[in-house]
Amino acid sequence: MLIYPDIDPVAIDVGFLQIRWYGISYVAGILLAWWLLRVRSTKLYEIWSPDQVADLIFYATVGIILGGRLGSVLFYNLPYYLEHPLGVFKIWEGGMSFHGGLIGVLIAIWWFGHRQKIGFFNVSDFLTPVVPVGLLLGRIANFINGELWGRPTDLPWGMVFPDPRAGGLPRHPSQLYEALLEGVVLFAVLWWFSSRPRPVMAVSGLFLLLYGIFRGLAELVREPDRQVGFLAGDWLTMGMLLSAPMIVFGILLLYPAWRRRQVSGSAAVEPRID
Repeated sequence: MLIYPDIDPVAIDVGFLQIRWYGISYVAGILLAWWLLRVRSTKLYEIWSPDQVADLIFYATVGIILGGRLGSVLFYNLPYYLEHPLGVFKIWEGGMSFHGGLIGVLIAIWWFGHRQKIGFFNVSDFLTPVVPVGLLLGRIANFINGELWGRPTDLPWGMVFPDPRAGGLPRHPSQLYEALLEGVVLFAVLWWFSSRPRPVMAVSGLFLLLYGIFRGLAELVREPDRQVGFLAGDWLTMGMLLSAPMIVFGILLLYPAWRRRQVSGSAAVEPRID
């Protein structure tokens, strides 16, 4: 059993103001994504001005916050918020859903593309390679908060999380599994893949496919949210249910993307500068 590094979730405390690692992870993820998109816009034959990149980050940030919060409310704890509607606005108390945030970002991409007259998948293919950066930092913040832990395990890297609701049992550090899969591995694959000629929609499809698979694997050892529990047996969780359509849509995007490439050669491919 490994010793859980009990890190104070509050990074900075000046009495009247507390800044938590969770909030820092969001800000750092957005800033890093902004910088990486600026790098992409200068190294690829993609017509993205600095102002367009900044606007896209702004729209995506709004989508993340609104979609992530509403997704958490609707998918994971609707009965509570029906009784306490003002709690919806207490974002500082936690409660953000990736799948809700994804829906919010998709709406933001559509709106941004409409205003800029850029195709939806041209925008999503440009943005998705940097999404894992935020996922990585967010999962690390979950670990620091000692939340969203895994199921009990007797493996040597099991950890006892300080929250009494964890039962004092060694558990999978599933937050770190997700940080590795959804953050490090997914970023490496998407950044490499998107830096090469590829059909439009392929990057977006690959993101959906891989995230759905990685999240599904992590859910096998992650303790389901207490207020939701298992949806079927002792294996099906809300995270699995919400990730399954991502796998399906990822395949549905990848297949026509590569089929179109085979038919039209490089017409649907975005070249890059080495």
